[in-house]
Amino acid sequence: MDAPRQYTSAVREMPEEDRPRERLERIGAEALRDAELVAVLLRTGTREEGAVALAERLLKQFEGINGLARASVEEMQQVKGIGRVKAIEVKAALELGTRLIRLRGPQRPRIRSAQDVYELLQPGFKVMETEHFFSLLLNQKNEVLKSVQVSQGSINETLANPGDVFRQAVREGATAIIVAHNHPSGDPEPSRQDVELTKRLLEAGEIMGIRLLDHVVFGDNSFVSLKERQLM
Repeated sequence: MDAPRQYTSAVREMPEEDRPRERLERIGAEALRDAELVAVLLRTGTREEGAVALAERLLKQFEGINGLARASVEEMQQVKGIGRVKAIEVKAALELGTRLIRLRGPQRPRIRSAQDVYELLQPGFKVMETEHFFSLLLNQKNEVLKSVQVSQGSINETLANPGDVFRQAVREGATAIIVAHNHPSGDPEPSRQDVELTKRLLEAGEIMGIRLLDHVVFGDNSFVSLKERQLM
């Protein structure tokens, strides 16, 4: 009888369907264990153990994900197999998660205008060299429940399928959304494709019962609101 599969083997030796990255892509991040999510960040293990086994040992060292989030980069590096780069990347990812928790707490930002969207998303957009498409999920008070990256494109384009845009909105119980993407060229002027996509999203939102409030296009320290331009 074959021995049961063990995550202590190197990731590259696992059947493809068992690899954390492939599992995340196939069934979603929500279905993965903490160790598998950390393994995606680590990417590789050591000669003795795979990325998942290393992640399990890292979590055990700090008594779970909460303890790991509180650990410093230096403390993580005390774990065999965790070098400086791995520690920094894990720390950065967990800090983003911590900030998201704050975002979803009592002090949720409220969106009143396209300027609010710009101030919320511009710090992230200004360092992106390719097009990224985001959706802000809002409650009835226009407070931000969650910011979701829908897709990432090439140097000059990205694709946003209406199904992808609204799927997470339904999961989070959002009543409205605002979508936004950047133009790496620096020119925020909406393209014909931007206008056509907005119309498709409006139609999909009407069917789903989730309002599309605006589509904001980001450039270099500037933005254009399709709502303000009366293009939606």
